[in-house]
Amino acid sequence: MSIKLNIAAILGATLFSANSAMALESVPALDMDTALKIAGGCQALAEAQGWRMNIAIVDRGANLIVFRRMDDAFLGSGDIAIGKAKTSAKFPFSTRFVGELAYGVDGATPGVEGLDEVDGVIAFAGGLPIRAGEFHIGGIGVSGDSADNDEACAKAGLEAVSKDMN
Repeated sequence: MSIKLNIAAILGATLFSANSAMALESVPALDMDTALKIAGGCQALAEAQGWRMNIAIVDRGANLIVFRRMDDAFLGSGDIAIGKAKTSAKFPFSTRFVGELAYGVDGATPGVEGLDEVDGVIAFAGGLPIRAGEFHIGGIGVSGDSADNDEACAKAGLEAVSKDMN
């Protein structure tokens, strides 16, 4: 009887781990082609508006896949764009929302003390998470103009691939 129970337990554990492994394999990953399309959508809006942007795309591990510095974009904004992308890859939030968490939404609501001081966390608009359906697969960060324009550019990048990501 105990041999049958042990075999059943082993079989059940094996099936459970096989399902877990299959679930891990089925998580989509951000590939170079998609990252380039996102960057291209962002750059197209920036060019149309006359913005000079730095555009960074990272995967879900916050590893840089694509970086574009448009002509005459501020050199210092490159690191900011990468930081925004990494922030939105590490957290499933926009960097605007991270700023609201850090500083409060309306000035009357207190923020999360010290969040804006965490190394590498960018707490102002211009970074957005990249999703494929329900999966958080990376982040885009844009810097070079106002925070609102940076965010609009990032949204344009995501819109360039929106039909492919659902």
